[in-house]
Amino acid sequence: MQWKGRRQSSNIEDRRGMGGGGMGGGMRFPGGLGGGMGGMRRGGGMGIFGILILLGVCWLLGINPLALLSGELDSGAGGGGGYVEQPQQSAGGGTLASPQEEELKEFVATVLADTEDTWNKILPEVGAQYREPKLVLFSGGAQSGCGFAQSAVGPFYCPADEKVYIDLSFFDELSRRFDAPGDFAQAYVIAHEVGHHVQTVLGIEEQVRKARANMSDSEGNALSVQVELQADCFSGVWANRAHQERGLLEPGDIEEALGAASAVGDDTLQKQAGGRVVPDSFTHGSAAQRTRWFETGYRSGNIEDCDTFNASNL
Repeated sequence: MQWKGRRQSSNIEDRRGMGGGGMGGGMRFPGGLGGGMGGMRRGGGMGIFGILILLGVCWLLGINPLALLSGELDSGAGGGGGYVEQPQQSAGGGTLASPQEEELKEFVATVLADTEDTWNKILPEVGAQYREPKLVLFSGGAQSGCGFAQSAVGPFYCPADEKVYIDLSFFDELSRRFDAPGDFAQAYVIAHEVGHHVQTVLGIEEQVRKARANMSDSEGNALSVQVELQADCFSGVWANRAHQERGLLEPGDIEEALGAASAVGDDTLQKQAGGRVVPDSFTHGSAAQRTRWFETGYRSGNIEDCDTFNASNL
């Protein structure tokens, strides 16, 4: 993907290292990577064994453990004194990131800018005006207009505040754990979440929310699959326009996106979690469906072809 040297979006809100911790539509994973399926917690509090170790260290050093837990060391505490060096802070108040993370931030800002260029042009073609979303970078957890979420839920979009939320560590999980490497695999994830924002701008999200209020769980799941597949299709539309108008893609990029779409299919994730595949429980679509709808958007470049709600075959 030819992204370096291109415009970066100013709609980035960097909360990394600030603590805290939203949920809307987004990528979610089993075994601790999302969706209420259990597993590891990231950014959680200290466990009982950590507390016992901390108390032992404090006793040996003559430090008041209450002061250490509060992040402040009293020079006279326990007769030992001492001080803790604070981590380096960025201008925004967060902990300074590594050069690799900063490059990844630039990448995210560049992809977001390209989606802005694309959707600012497409939506007027269908009589709508695009509102550019904010993209929030966070670590551990994030508070959004939709509530609180830990990094384990994966990237998500919140329609209440019209923001996309991403913990950059997710991209490492995507590559290592789910075998979906590559910069365009990462770009697909961003474009998918922006696709949810396009649904909000077009009024689709509101219609879906009202419809789900009177549905059973299985009916709601089926509707959710249609929503997610449309966001996949919208991401394909973006890829088409970005390449046709700005020459963004390189050989192998589409294959990277298809690999990521397949990796986050409901059937793929259920198999990886060690369970059986239960289609009635799908909320995002199978690997085959997700790749097919991304390809649909990419081949046509028209959002009219992304009507998953009236499709005879998903």
